[in-house]
Amino acid sequence: MVHMEAVLGALRAEAQKIDQYMRADLARLEPGIDAKLLEVLNYGLFNGGKRVRPLLTAFASRLCGNTDENVYKLGCAFEYLHAATLFHDDIIDNSETRRGNLSVFKKFGITAAILAGDFLHALAMATVGKLSGDKGLEIFCNATTGMVDGEFMQLRNAERHNLSELDYHDAIMGKTGLLIAAACEIGALYGGGTAQSVKALREYGVHLGCAFQIVDDLLDYLGDPAKTGKTRGNDLAEGKITLPLILTMNTAEESDRSRLLSILEKKSERARHFPEVCMIIEKYQGFQTAKAKASAAVENGVRALQIFTDPNVLHERTVLEGLAGYVITREK
Repeated sequence: MVHMEAVLGALRAEAQKIDQYMRADLARLEPGIDAKLLEVLNYGLFNGGKRVRPLLTAFASRLCGNTDENVYKLGCAFEYLHAATLFHDDIIDNSETRRGNLSVFKKFGITAAILAGDFLHALAMATVGKLSGDKGLEIFCNATTGMVDGEFMQLRNAERHNLSELDYHDAIMGKTGLLIAAACEIGALYGGGTAQSVKALREYGVHLGCAFQIVDDLLDYLGDPAKTGKTRGNDLAEGKITLPLILTMNTAEESDRSRLLSILEKKSERARHFPEVCMIIEKYQGFQTAKAKASAAVENGVRALQIFTDPNVLHERTVLEGLAGYVITREK
């Protein structure tokens, strides 16, 4: 049985180590980079992130029996890339806030945010190449190109109101799933895992990534802005058709489906009708069904960890199982 408080305590302790390694990395770089760039990096990196991706790298490596502290440096690469995507995403989405604070581009300007994101991307690639070799770098780059492809899918899907679950799944795999899967896979490779172990941890990451994005999409409808740091209804306002709405469109009576389409087609009216859209989704249990699908993905991910039976890595397996459970219950 997973004791969530113990798991969260372990994750918080490890997240602090990740932060220590990132601060040390920036201190190492400080003499050779511009002071404004350093200011932007410090602001963007230490802004309340959960450090999920580097934590996955560290625990995947340990699950394969490796206790080398350099895995924290490797994990930092995933936080650098994640932060870079957030810097750029906020520009694309014109998001003024991130985690309750001004987004990087709003505080420092678009040019600074783009350049700082580019810097972090390059730093991430250099770190992965140095610590995990050609194979790790190949996985990392495939995840990066997949993320960009996923964003283009989402761009193409914007204003399309007839998306299928498969369309949605393909987009979120690129947008979120591939990087989380890569964090697990590269951690396992760094840890010297067998082919079976590496495959299992990648599978865990794929399912976890899918669940993570579904919950993100649910929080956009149901989250508490005081906890998420974002206003509700952004996806609807931007015309993004996410899983709760897809499920509702698939099951709604024609009158309700027509009403939803009518709201979606009037861009300037979407935000005003957000409460009504929520009521229709609730009527057809779109939120509950989406959460059930996220839970099923987590269960599949946890099932992939069952091959790790060595008592010496029971703690690491328990933490990864607990992290999967946290993804479902998180409020931000």
